[in-house]
Amino acid sequence: MTAPKIAPIRPQPGILDIALYQGGASKIAGHAAPLKLSSNENPFGPSPASVKAMADAAAMAHRYPSIDHADLRGAIAEIYGLQADNIICGVGSDEVIHFLCQAYAGPGDEVLYTEHGFGMYPIAAKAAGATPVVVAEDTRRVDVDALIAGITPATRLIFIANPSNPCATMLDNGEITRLADALPDQCLLILDGAYVEFAEGYDGGKSLVEARDNVVMTRTFSKVYGLGGLRVGYGYGPRHVIDTLNRIRGPFNLSAMALAGAEAAVRDVDWVAECLRINAEERARLVGGLRQLGIACDDSHANFVLARFKDEAAADAADAHLKTDGIIVRAPKSYGLPDCLRITVGRPEDNSRVLASLTTMVAA
Repeated sequence: MTAPKIAPIRPQPGILDIALYQGGASKIAGHAAPLKLSSNENPFGPSPASVKAMADAAAMAHRYPSIDHADLRGAIAEIYGLQADNIICGVGSDEVIHFLCQAYAGPGDEVLYTEHGFGMYPIAAKAAGATPVVVAEDTRRVDVDALIAGITPATRLIFIANPSNPCATMLDNGEITRLADALPDQCLLILDGAYVEFAEGYDGGKSLVEARDNVVMTRTFSKVYGLGGLRVGYGYGPRHVIDTLNRIRGPFNLSAMALAGAEAAVRDVDWVAECLRINAEERARLVGGLRQLGIACDDSHANFVLARFKDEAAADAADAHLKTDGIIVRAPKSYGLPDCLRITVGRPEDNSRVLASLTTMVAA
């Protein structure tokens, strides 16, 4: 008797089209303790209050964590003036991005993002079976007219990072509102606010979210809060969207230590204020120093700067020179910026080291 044929095991369409995400490098051969400025981490780390809260929570690691994240959502709502019931917490804002694609996009649907947009947008779209659609930017800035022109009947989600990564540029509220006004009924606008805290005077989209039923904002604890290794983020949106996302969220997606550390971090407003103060001062110094060396860079609204060189070869040479001096930055070639280097704003001594290294290179 001939055995029945078994269909080959295959993943869902689109999965094998996903290029693996590449994070910032952390090692250099020959340097035991390199200066890592490749992942936009807070160089001062998490607040002492957050570290203590995590240590205390570790003693209760045998207990399951909260399912509803009520304490963390309440702290976020209190500090930022949000509505706690309209918040969903995730394993970084990345998980919230995946939830949105899983819930609202699928085969035959399109997800729009801009040409230098965050690499997780197309990954999450393809994982859901949807088609990611790239829209051109205007000199490293989100182009609202191009996004509006790119909307089709198949468009379900539009992702923009504001401030943007890796360009550190941003749209003002007027331009974001103009984009929101142009959305068709079937479309959600997602404002990825990983770097919102560094952009003075910008609410991350809070006012738009609360005035409309088709705008969602995401935030993360990985940047200013110094908790990249903990993986905590959240989304804020209309109740109907948050209720939908909670239906696919795993009940124990955040550990007790993550919840405790993030809650303590968001409540330590003095720590955050001091980190932001130093970042603003050092960001201005780093931008000014680069420009004095003849290295172009746009004004930054984040905790990093995008240094632009005359061509890809010059950027590669600068990257190699920095590595020789034990400094790791990010070459954002996968973001369509081969002639650039993204440099995290570090501690004052870190930024002095970067500028000194590049000064030596330029003088050679």
